[in-house]
Amino acid sequence: MKREITLALGGGGAKGNAHIGVLRRLEREGFIVRAVAGTSFGGIVAALYAAGLTPDEIEARFCMVDQSKLYGRMPGENPALLGLAGARKFLEEVLGGRTFADLKMPCALTAVDVDGAQEVILREGTVVDAVLATIALPGIFPPHSLGGRRLVDGGVLDPVPVTAARMLMPHLPVIAVTLTERVEEPVHMKLPLPLPPYIPAPLVTRLAHSRFAQAFDIFLRSVDISTRLMTELRLKVDRPDVIIHPAVSGIGLLDQADVPRVARLGERAVDEVMPKLLRVTGWPNRLRLRLRRGVA
Repeated sequence: MKREITLALGGGGAKGNAHIGVLRRLEREGFIVRAVAGTSFGGIVAALYAAGLTPDEIEARFCMVDQSKLYGRMPGENPALLGLAGARKFLEEVLGGRTFADLKMPCALTAVDVDGAQEVILREGTVVDAVLATIALPGIFPPHSLGGRRLVDGGVLDPVPVTAARMLMPHLPVIAVTLTERVEEPVHMKLPLPLPPYIPAPLVTRLAHSRFAQAFDIFLRSVDISTRLMTELRLKVDRPDVIIHPAVSGIGLLDQADVPRVARLGERAVDEVMPKLLRVTGWPNRLRLRLRRGVA
């Protein structure tokens, strides 16, 4: 029996390396991913996976990235604390000029139109453009101009794109991978400003304790609280068939993460919900799912 599923990969910055482990474990257990939707870092992983890269290949690519070179600015960029020049270069090297039509499976990335105040589901055009839109964390990275709209991180309105995933394959169960801490967990934030290694440690300490840093920390904590509540609300409303929740609390948005270690957290999270995964992909439940959603 084929255990076919659709994935919804949530955002979370460096925590998103856990998605690699989720994919690897699902594959090893015989699950077949037929479609994938992603937001923010989950959008990066979704795009690479849909382009045909294996979980091991994605991990190898991420391990080779020099994060200190990712956030340079380009002329004419929209206002932001950091740029995405290095990220664009990385994406173009891996994905080239692929469009969504070139991908190996249906894929959707989500973003938010900051002027139109609405969610945008990206399924057409060049994949690199869509990824740059879905990872444009407001204020941190510049909005990405696409189709006459200024787009930012899809997690602003939908931290885990269950609806987009279900739209791709309505007859298959949707497995949601959320990286957001639960509402009841304490808030641990780190100022997401990666500094060059040549800056002396005492200066780094002074910058971290500046009034700006302290004010920005309060801002980020407030956003984190809102994101947790938004995630909880959307998951209750959108009702994925299974929720996978890797234990990635304590990892900062732009941390230089130990990619293999974080990926292993994703693998463990899959093991924790394996009975549910087997149940929802079994034939009786698959048949009920088809009937409930009116799919022949």
